Amino acid sequence: MADSGSPYVVLARKYRPLSFESLIGQDAMVRTLTNAFAANRIHHAFILTGVRGVGKTTTARILARAFNYVDETGQHPTLDLETEGEHCRAIIEGRHVDVQEMDAASNTSIDDIREIIESVKYGPVSAPFKVFIIDEVHMLSNSAFNGLLKTLEEPPPYVKFIFATTEIRKVPVTILSRCQRFDLRRVPPDTMTAYLETLLEKEGVATAPEALAMIVRAGEGSVRDCQSLLDQAIAHGGGAIEADSVRAMLGLADRSVVIDLFEMLMKGDIAQALDTNRALYDSGAEPATVLADLADFTHMVTRLKLVPGASADRSLTPDEKARAPDLAQRLGIKVLTRTWQILLKGIEETARAGNALQSAEMVLVRLAHAADLPTPDEVLERLRNATPPDAAPPPSGPAGPGGNTQSRAGPRVAAQNVASRPDPAPTAHQAQAPVAETLPMPRSYEALVALAAEKRDLAVKHALETSLRPVSFAEGRIEVQLTERADPSIVNTLSARLRQWTGRNWMVTVDTRAEAPPTIAETRKAETDARDATAFDDPLVQEILKTFPGAKLVDVRLRDDMGAEMPEPEHPDPTDEED
Repeated sequence: MADSGSPYVVLARKYRPLSFESLIGQDAMVRTLTNAFAANRIHHAFILTGVRGVGKTTTARILARAFNYVDETGQHPTLDLETEGEHCRAIIEGRHVDVQEMDAASNTSIDDIREIIESVKYGPVSAPFKVFIIDEVHMLSNSAFNGLLKTLEEPPPYVKFIFATTEIRKVPVTILSRCQRFDLRRVPPDTMTAYLETLLEKEGVATAPEALAMIVRAGEGSVRDCQSLLDQAIAHGGGAIEADSVRAMLGLADRSVVIDLFEMLMKGDIAQALDTNRALYDSGAEPATVLADLADFTHMVTRLKLVPGASADRSLTPDEKARAPDLAQRLGIKVLTRTWQILLKGIEETARAGNALQSAEMVLVRLAHAADLPTPDEVLERLRNATPPDAAPPPSGPAGPGGNTQSRAGPRVAAQNVASRPDPAPTAHQAQAPVAETLPMPRSYEALVALAAEKRDLAVKHALETSLRPVSFAEGRIEVQLTERADPSIVNTLSARLRQWTGRNWMVTVDTRAEAPPTIAETRKAETDARDATAFDDPLVQEILKTFPGAKLVDVRLRDDMGAEMPEPEHPDPTDEED
């Protein structure tokens, strides 16, 4: 414990690493630097990036020590800093004249960079190298970055630059290309837990494993954040760290109660779930935090289902280790992913809501209602098993039963054996059997549409399908009617295209009789409507729509269309103004 007669030093400063041996969680960077120093291939500029509190500024100061290491044998850059060198203490305390630190957040202008450029002209006063450490370098202005480029590319041999940033994407590529980059990673939970246990042992502070797990989770891989939370927890708990005090300090819900709430929601017990949530709120837990804890636990259960070995994570509480694996076995991936999506959206809604508690309760209602809903496959299986043996089979057409339905307003539902292909009456352009597209010239109106598609003339193809009503078709002669919105010039355009494609003249005439056959687009729509109507009347589809209130029939596909790989649905041409 700290001496009561001396000023208190926060844990983040008291246990700040002084060498790479005491820097935790950055083994890849240390290995690279060790090899570079051993081979005397030390770059003149470094950029360190990572989230807050992972050791960027600390690494910069350790590097400054390593560059300027001088002992009784002379100067020699090294990462072995167990024994303090001649300049180490002054660098550690931030008072060495040859190691200058600048905060770019408050020194952003070109004038600040000019001072560095002018200083670069002069060699170090006492150390082997002059080191410039610029923190939050992404905050520099564009002119400041531009002013630094030339010096950064060709600095004097006695100058080293070290940049640190949390926003690496805001640093110009011209700067990045002149630096050796190191990405400092978040410290893993196991490493962080072991480090904090060692720190607390040095401080003589007792702690509960669950309390330490909550601190590690809240720190999110940041050493400084975890140390600051430890400081706060020690003060909050009066010298000892207990789970209840940490929970109250962080505004968290009891983890075991969160698991209870999760199980209630998965069972659809909304009344008890709302009571539990209200009790958590009364005890000080924020509604949004409760939803975030539920989402965190949902992720944990999903991860345990896919990676059973994840249960060894030291950041898990005893309750999580005991109960989460069983939930992972009982709950399906579809249920877990649906729960995650509802919670994720609910957290955003609660953050914007005027009354956070009411919003959170409505999210729980939605979650409990959806959690016990069967998946579409389960619904179909239950409905099929519940169908009486003497029930009439679904209607089928010449191609056999088939089809599926999908819902937009509710869960997406897929149903087969619900539609049959109708037998539409033949139209004028269907009177002749279509001929293969490989013939020298079109023999039917459908073949003409296929020829336009083969020639990639989408404007003519679109007009043939939506603007022209086929009346008669013969080799060299086509008779059509124009729709109300058709462009009259399409007649001449079509005649010219046919002459170009077939090598002979075609006569395209316009019939103005009152009786007008449908366009190809209208015929397709009529067929689709008839097929949808047949599917909608099917008892199985009706039962599905009752099971999922608000569901709509949006698509029907026949089984013979699904035998091969299903093609992408054809989207309407944005230029089609018929509908």
